Amino acid sequence: MAYSSDLRVIVLANQKGGVGKTTTAINLGTALAAIGERVLIVDLDPQGNASTGLGIDRRNRGISTYEVMTGEEPLKAAVKETAVPRLWIAPSTLDLLGVELEIAPHKDRAQRLRNAIQRLAEQQATLPDRFTYILLDCPPSLNLLTINALVASDSVLVPLQCEFFALEGLSQLLSTVEQVKKSLNADLSIHGVVLTMYDPRNNLATQVAADVRGFMGDKVYDTIIPRNVRVSEAPSHGKPVLLYDLKCSGSQAYLRLASEIIQRERQLRAA
Repeated sequence: MAYSSDLRVIVLANQKGGVGKTTTAINLGTALAAIGERVLIVDLDPQGNASTGLGIDRRNRGISTYEVMTGEEPLKAAVKETAVPRLWIAPSTLDLLGVELEIAPHKDRAQRLRNAIQRLAEQQATLPDRFTYILLDCPPSLNLLTINALVASDSVLVPLQCEFFALEGLSQLLSTVEQVKKSLNADLSIHGVVLTMYDPRNNLATQVAADVRGFMGDKVYDTIIPRNVRVSEAPSHGKPVLLYDLKCSGSQAYLRLASEIIQRERQLRAA
């Protein structure tokens, strides 16, 4: 998958809910923007939590990813500015709940998002302010929206909560990625696994972190996102935690993760 030489599309995916996927999308996007990247978050979850967490009121979303997926509007028309410099979002609405039934009969049902991103990349190809990262936030299930995101992406970032069933969920996701690679997107790869909601006082969390590193090796990012009350509070204010409290441990962790991702991207491009 290559839209252009300087655009990377990363899907944040985990079939299990409550692992910090949307929180990571919001705050990683903010952190990447803070260090100079131009980032678009595409909200593909009908709950629209990424949109809410970036201060986009449900009543003011207008064109959303629903119209993009049905083909009624181009992705460019859904893009909205956020309060964060260099960060935009294509918001979602509850209409997305019905999109699977609408597009299922069509032959290009799994390529809708890829085609939309390709058109956006072509429109922006000569612009100095084009996007350098697109982050796709998926629903916590394996449905047609998630398949579209996997097909449209260069790589997968897996947020993984440090809890008992973490490895089981990871195995299921890796199996799904392999299936998509075989049939729909041969270039898809695992960018990395980020451990979230980590509490060092919890012996189980420490053991799970060790098990995941043993299973995935250097695919696990060095950065660990701690369990932090400021991270949990920020969405209720419609802000990423980096705007809500820059100095808290959660904000600092996401800044480190953004730097680590950019470093890994350089290594991938040089390979």
